[in-house]
Amino acid sequence: MRGPLASLATLATLAACQPEATDRPETAREFPQPVRPVSDLGSNQFSTETERDNRGEAQAVMDLAEIGEGMTVADIGAGNGYYTVRLAERVGADGRVLAQDIDGAALERLGRRVERERLDNVSIKLGAADDPRLPERSFDRIFLVHMYHEVTEPYAFLWRLWPALNEGGQVVVVDVDRPTDQHGIDPLLLQCEFRSVGFELVSFRDAPEISGYYAQFKAAATRPDPETIKPCRGAQGQTGAAPA
Repeated sequence: MRGPLASLATLATLAACQPEATDRPETAREFPQPVRPVSDLGSNQFSTETERDNRGEAQAVMDLAEIGEGMTVADIGAGNGYYTVRLAERVGADGRVLAQDIDGAALERLGRRVERERLDNVSIKLGAADDPRLPERSFDRIFLVHMYHEVTEPYAFLWRLWPALNEGGQVVVVDVDRPTDQHGIDPLLLQCEFRSVGFELVSFRDAPEISGYYAQFKAAATRPDPETIKPCRGAQGQTGAAPA
């Protein structure tokens, strides 16, 4: 017969196997965690800028997003600035581009590139894993290109991104239909996560020229309170997702 000390030891072992809540940013703890894997950072560069331009990637994405002169856009997860510099050219001198990343070293490199190419309409900002830190009611388009699967706190992140859109503003996602720990995300799971924090799908299309799919979202009429958000479930290899 097992005594009370053995039972306590078993409980302690089980508790040790549970994820530590303190591993999460304190500012994210009122939001649910994703019920899915998250990709590691920094492994999603799949081709050079020249190869991407030869496919017409940025041109295709900007055309789908209807980017024009004078618009204000944000490039989240800007990295080396492939989209940043092309958006800057497209929006022109009267437009503005905010390049954001959580990697300070990447932003330093991008800053040198912006200076070298004299992109006076580009500014740079450090973000956080659970907060893009964007000013409210400021952007006509917010780009999340091949990076959303790396966001460790997607519900907090998207909830705090919601107020940054201008009236009529929209979020553009480019990603790949594969498991989230393989630098992609099931489109239905993507839609579920956006919907759960107050976004509505506007358009979706598969697009080989952008090495994945294109999705565009707008802010819904209301944004839910953090404690009411239900995480979406989507296992690797499955198609589809549903609220938990």
